[in-house]
Amino acid sequence: MRNEIQFKVFGRMALFTDPITKVGGEKSTYPIPTYQAIKGIVESIYWKPTIFWIVDELRVMNEIRTQSRGIRPIKYNDGKNDLAIYKYLADVCYEVKAHFEFNNHRTELAQDRDENKHHNIAKRMVERGGRRDIFLGTRECQGYVEAVDYGQQEGYYDKIGTIPFGTMFHGFNYTDETGGEKLQVRLWQPEMKQGTIKFIRPEECTIVRDIRDVTSKHFDKNSISFVDEEFTAL
Repeated sequence: MRNEIQFKVFGRMALFTDPITKVGGEKSTYPIPTYQAIKGIVESIYWKPTIFWIVDELRVMNEIRTQSRGIRPIKYNDGKNDLAIYKYLADVCYEVKAHFEFNNHRTELAQDRDENKHHNIAKRMVERGGRRDIFLGTRECQGYVEAVDYGQQEGYYDKIGTIPFGTMFHGFNYTDETGGEKLQVRLWQPEMKQGTIKFIRPEECTIVRDIRDVTSKHFDKNSISFVDEEFTAL
């Protein structure tokens, strides 16, 4: 696909939080990554407001296993620690395909729509493991990125049929990408076929709920603050 990158992301553990489990203060992971979590990883590899990333598909390379860990989160009302049990995924590895498209809602950045430039930078950032730190769902779950030929290595579920996962969180609709005036949440019902999950595009999600009204920041000359000439001369 045009403007596509392919990479492998892996780590010792991951926590793709099921929001239903956060109510009681003890988090539990989904069995597979959410679209939003993988998009966040791609944006950690390379991102600019000129573009937005679409995650196309993902391969689950290792067996889905979980582990429980005792966590001491801070009670923000009194500053003391609490005790909670979080359920993580163990020894995760995924192959990912994603591509970028230009954000037509950011008209002030139209001059930066250089397809070859952004694609070449993105591929170089994959080879170097990303521009920013990679996290598998939460900050305590460090991840690592490597370039890979998608689909060449054997995965644990390659010979297994369809596995449904029910209704899951897909991602957020941010105003700077949608052009709307509301932050929205999307849900979907993924299936894994022979170890591969094909993500639907955000606009294809039929279960969408409004969260709150927001406005996006525009990068124009009126929003740029210039430094005093005395400081620029130093």
